[in-house]
Amino acid sequence: MRSGAKVAIVGGVFVVVASGVGYGGYNLWNGITGGSGGTTGMSGSDERKTGPVTSEEVTSTARDFLAAWAAGEPDRASQLTNNPVDAGPALAGFREEAKVSAVTITPGAPTGSGTSVPFTVKATVTYEGVSKPWTYTSELTVVRGLTTGRALVDWKPTVVHPKLTSKTATIRTGGAKTGEIQAVDRKGRVLTAEKYPSLGPVLAQLRERYGSTAGGRPGVEVFVDPGVEGAPDTTLLTLAKGEPGRLETTIDADVQAAAEKAVARHGTASVVAVQPSTGAVRAVANSSPNGFNAAFEGKKMPGSTMKIVTAALLLEKGLVKADQAAECPPTAMYHGRTIGNLDGFSMNGATFGKSFARSCNTAFIKKIDDVKETEGDDSGLAREAREVFGIGLEWKTGIRSVDGSVPEATGGEAAAQYIGQGTVQMNPLNMASITATAKAGVFKQPYLVAADVDDRTFATAERKLPASVARQLRDMMRLTATASYGTAVGPMASVRGSDKGAKTGSAEVDGQATSDSWFTAFADDLAAAAYVEGAGHGATAAGPLVAQVLNAD
Repeated sequence: MRSGAKVAIVGGVFVVVASGVGYGGYNLWNGITGGSGGTTGMSGSDERKTGPVTSEEVTSTARDFLAAWAAGEPDRASQLTNNPVDAGPALAGFREEAKVSAVTITPGAPTGSGTSVPFTVKATVTYEGVSKPWTYTSELTVVRGLTTGRALVDWKPTVVHPKLTSKTATIRTGGAKTGEIQAVDRKGRVLTAEKYPSLGPVLAQLRERYGSTAGGRPGVEVFVDPGVEGAPDTTLLTLAKGEPGRLETTIDADVQAAAEKAVARHGTASVVAVQPSTGAVRAVANSSPNGFNAAFEGKKMPGSTMKIVTAALLLEKGLVKADQAAECPPTAMYHGRTIGNLDGFSMNGATFGKSFARSCNTAFIKKIDDVKETEGDDSGLAREAREVFGIGLEWKTGIRSVDGSVPEATGGEAAAQYIGQGTVQMNPLNMASITATAKAGVFKQPYLVAADVDDRTFATAERKLPASVARQLRDMMRLTATASYGTAVGPMASVRGSDKGAKTGSAEVDGQATSDSWFTAFADDLAAAAYVEGAGHGATAAGPLVAQVLNAD
């Protein structure tokens, strides 16, 4: 039996305190609500309310729900939600699986439109004789039930805890599945999520993958079990510390710090830095609030940054040369699809190198038929991406990563691919690697943890860039970064490297008013690529972000 439950007004705020297990919930419930259900719609009246919930309904529904939850009455609490089937087990698990032995829940004042109620949970977790306090905040929203007209809590797993972001996830307390790790950068400096917030998801994956082999000893934790095979747990509270095992990564703490500051200026941004000579990842950062590592796992159209690959294809086939004239009309049509240049500019008679530096779309589209003649089909770009730049191979970076995609396409879709639109899918990791390949002349698979740590086999490209092609490609990227007409000259002016090159990009996304901003560049032996959602031209948002990262090396 529980040792007691009390309801009180503390500082004008309703507070429910309950402790122990095996609660006498019926009497407690009646004591709180007067046995009538109050304004929650449980009075037995057949009258069905309509319209927005009132402030009184919000307050009383939130109060009664939190009271039942705190008292250890998941069945009653779930009936105050619009999804009792899911809410009941989740609320029961809070006690049974998370091992919560006592809890106080304190609601705050309604926020927003007045239907959301923040609250603070102060719990005690007890496991095998060890107890520890646990405090966090969450929020609930009150809505009107569609069929009953009652005011109900709009059920989401995040009501229980903000880290419960899916139906399969549960909070558990017990021995950790894997030992802790102490991840260090390439110079032995300790990397923590507190100091480098973007590394939180990365460190969680590293622990999941290497915690059992890095020599550490598991501790006792409260953690979110995602309920998805291969997905890492998220630690919420440590009851008893384990012994961490040391894991060396390729991260450079200085470059990582710069990347963290750079992405923080944008709502949704990602950046990756890679060393061209080795493939070692020096930084990975995201500003996305949901913890998704878009820098490694995202799938977005890269816009004109893809022209690095397209230019390599055209150069390899002998269809263009950096210092020879190329057509650059205002528009070009291919299989019924018209593609134009920014603001309709044209540069007939200009070199292909200048067309690359100014990002002339039509100079690339005009060569598609010539590529088709030499290749025999429309798949030349897909082959170039895979055979030279390693796109579409199985990269084994040390954590989850997506290695890009250039599907075989025909007609107008093939034209869109030439300028990084359509079905091309990339992320900053892929674009940083493409830039690193252009700089080094050969693909080096990016990696975060050395291959010999777990005997991984790195992906290798079928062939490297011919020396003359690599030289021309680098020269064109240098023009883009340094020539007065280059689209990347603004951001790259501040980059200190003695040898630097770049490519800008903007990807037009259906249903999105402003294009995504892309930028990729190298400076000496560091390459970086960034993506900023809905930020416009590549030099405007993503460019300064990359420049800041390159200057940190």
